[in-house]
Parts: sequence; structure tokens; C-alpha cells
Amino acid sequence: MIKTATGLPRLALTAASALALFASCGLPAAAAPESTDPIKLTLHDWTGQLITTQIMGEVLKQAGYNIEYVQADYLAQFAGLKSGDLHVAMEIWETTGREALDEAVGSGRVENLGETGMLAIEEWWYPLYMKEQCPGLPDWEALKGCAEAFATPETAPKGRYLGGPVTWGGFDDERVEALDLPFEVIHAGTDAALFAELESAYQRKAPILLWVYAPHWAPIKYEGEWVEFPPYEPACYEDPSWGSNPDMAYDCGKPRGPIWKVAWAGLKDKWPGARAAIEAFRVTNDEMGEMVAKVDLEGKRVEDVVSEWMNSNEDRWKKWIGQ
Repeated sequence: MIKTATGLPRLALTAASALALFASCGLPAAAAPESTDPIKLTLHDWTGQLITTQIMGEVLKQAGYNIEYVQADYLAQFAGLKSGDLHVAMEIWETTGREALDEAVGSGRVENLGETGMLAIEEWWYPLYMKEQCPGLPDWEALKGCAEAFATPETAPKGRYLGGPVTWGGFDDERVEALDLPFEVIHAGTDAALFAELESAYQRKAPILLWVYAPHWAPIKYEGEWVEFPPYEPACYEDPSWGSNPDMAYDCGKPRGPIWKVAWAGLKDKWPGARAAIEAFRVTNDEMGEMVAKVDLEGKRVEDVVSEWMNSNEDRWKKWIGQ
């Protein structure tokens, strides 16, 4: 279910007040927002996406746009983007969202607004200390012979792989079956739970194999490696005859690549200035990793981290909105 998030700042402007705002800033009236209807930006369930979305939202507010943040499921949001009930999604990862993105863009009702500047990795990851018990790593085939090193009482003799929340997609259950891995996939309920378990295991040097992604603080803070599966190719997901298992798809690793910004196709007609600003948005993996760490490790609020970034990068984001 999609619902409006509570406790997030909103700005409601009448056409007259929008014109007054731009006049007070010394900008021409023609630069006023094209519509005072709210632009609805989607929020998901991981810290980095909350940060990128609120950076973009706050920048658009500086240009006078009325912004509304809406909680939405990562993949199910495309229905709302197609219908125009939702307007902007700031992070669609090449690693997990490409199929849904291609289908939505192919419908003509959703538009890809380009790369965010961040490059995504999402894959199985283990701490380096686990190589003592499974020395063939990072080669994925080593997992067939050392699954018990990753077992828990609930999964033994199978190994335990801690996946992300089910809503993230990723095809890990299918990957285990296609590659005949003696592992059981257990899905973390939330992003926070996923990395809390990593933190606990790492401190105790306990066995763990889990979904880790970048940009994020975890692969910077902890020494570890991603499992090296057969390299992804589109045919791996689409053609069961591809790869080592002639009868099943997903017998490869996950794709890697950009994190995309997408929008309802009607955005370009209703809010062309906002669309141009979203196209211009860029942040780096290092920037995002630092900001996520401030929230997840230092306990700062997303809103405060976004405010710090805005204050430190004023010249940069003003160019996105033509100031």
C-alpha cells in the first residue's frame, strides 16, 4: 500500500506566493514553478535512498516547487509512476531494478532521467575472516564444499545466506536453486536489521554471508569480499539455456552498473524546470557512503545530514535549478 509519509516537511505555494518568492530572490517571474501542484517523490526503505530523495526535494523547494514525499514499495512503485499518481523515483538500481525499469519505460508512461552519478554493486558478501574456513573463496563454487561453515542451527547442514528485504528483488532464491548451492536464503526484514546482524557477527568473528551493497558504509568499514559468480549477462536472466544450468535462469551473479533517476512521463510537460533539475542531479559513491554512515553509525537524522550537504554544496545544487 502506498501512503503519504508523516513527519516530513512540505511546502505549499499559491501561484501568487511563488511569484513573490522569485521576485524577492531577484529572479525573473518566468522562472516561477510551472504548477503549484505537489511533485510526489517516492521514499523507500534504505538510508541512501532517503538521502538522495530529500536532497532532490529540498533543492526543488529552493526553486519554489511544492514537494510531497510518499512512502512506496521499490518495485511496485512503477504502477504509480505509470499512472501519474507518483512522479519521481530517485534510485532505481541497475542491479535489481533494470527489468522493471525497462518495462515501464517501454510502456511510454515512465521516463529514464539518467544516471545519479553513483555506481551500484549488490552481491553476496563475506568478512575476510571466513576465508580461513572456506579458502576457495571468492570463487562461488567454493560455497558448495563449505556451506556448513555458514550454517546456523536453523539451517544446518545447509549454509545460511542473509538476503535483503523481499521487496528488493535480486533473485537470490532463484540463484541458489539454479546454481545448486546448499544454502537457505533468509530475508532480513529491514535494511537496518541486515546491517545490525553484520555488525554483531563481525564483532564476534561469527559466520555470516549476506547481501551487501555499495554505495554504503559497510564495505568501507569492514574487510571483506563479494562472492564471484559467473558474470551477469542479460541472457542469464532471460534464457534458461544460458550458463552452467541448461534448465534454469539466474545461474550467474547480479548485474552491476548505474543507479538511475526515473519519472512519470508527464513530468516534462507539467514541471519542465523540475525535470531539468532532476536530470542535472549528481552525487558520488564516496559522498553517499559518508552520508549514510552519518545516519546509520553516528545516529544523525536524515534531515540534518541533508541540510549539511546543502550548506556545503550550495554552488553546485544552485546550478541544477539555474541559479
